[in-house]
Amino acid sequence: MNRLFVSFLIIFILKFDFSYSQYTEIINSNRPGSSSGAFSVGKNILQLENGFYYTNEQHQLLNYKVKGFGADFKIRYGFLYDKLEMIIDGIYQADNFTDNRYSPSNSFDRKNFKKFKIGAKYLIYDPKKGQVEKPNVYSYFADKKFKWKNLIPAISAYVGINLDSRNNPYTNTNVSGINPSAAIFTQSNITYRSVITTNLIFERIGSSQNDFEYIVSLTHAFSESMIGFIETHGIKSDFYAENKMNFGVAYLFSDNLQIDTGVSVNFKDTPQIFNLGLGLSYRLNLNPIK
Repeated sequence: MNRLFVSFLIIFILKFDFSYSQYTEIINSNRPGSSSGAFSVGKNILQLENGFYYTNEQHQLLNYKVKGFGADFKIRYGFLYDKLEMIIDGIYQADNFTDNRYSPSNSFDRKNFKKFKIGAKYLIYDPKKGQVEKPNVYSYFADKKFKWKNLIPAISAYVGINLDSRNNPYTNTNVSGINPSAAIFTQSNITYRSVITTNLIFERIGSSQNDFEYIVSLTHAFSESMIGFIETHGIKSDFYAENKMNFGVAYLFSDNLQIDTGVSVNFKDTPQIFNLGLGLSYRLNLNPIK
């Protein structure tokens, strides 16, 4: 199955027209939040997106508590074509798990990757490709107002593999080795300040932990340097189900450097989750200087 999946990845990459450029003058980060945008970083752009977080989790029914810290990272590199990027991303967590079902309580430390993936994303549709919108010289606000056509999203597809170790406390006990992943990412620039991003993600396809995730994120620019976001993140599988709300802000220090902070909470007690995070994104332009 994995050989077939790799073959599909190669065919997918070679199938489309590669003439469109996505290079931007400032960093194109997926942070803050958990969602991924439809556009790549651009050819010969290396981008590092890293975050650190504190987590506090309590499960009322199973009567346990989890406190700890984690790091999430994403390495993005645009290669061969402007629409295509390779992505390495993961989440590593170290925490203390306390089982309060018996007296005295049983407490032990855990640490491992909650996720480690390698994959590729390719932009398959951009509704504004080839369009040149002329400014309205009679009204500044006419150019900035909402337009229905802006709801038509750019669409990209992702394929990759999950790498899971044996005896991982954060996954199903039967999950290990290599399992494929696939996703669809959409992005609608609904106004010149606001963007809606939607992700549909299938993780560990064919394994005993076949997750389906959806993420819907709204990002709004308050100024040229400051943005805010709010998103909903749902997870559904036989192993785990969750619906979280994430929100926070990001600040653009320079064309190549962004910092962000955010909070993640849910609205149930099986378990109740609170995460507080701080992130940094940095871009390296490896294109030859002309």
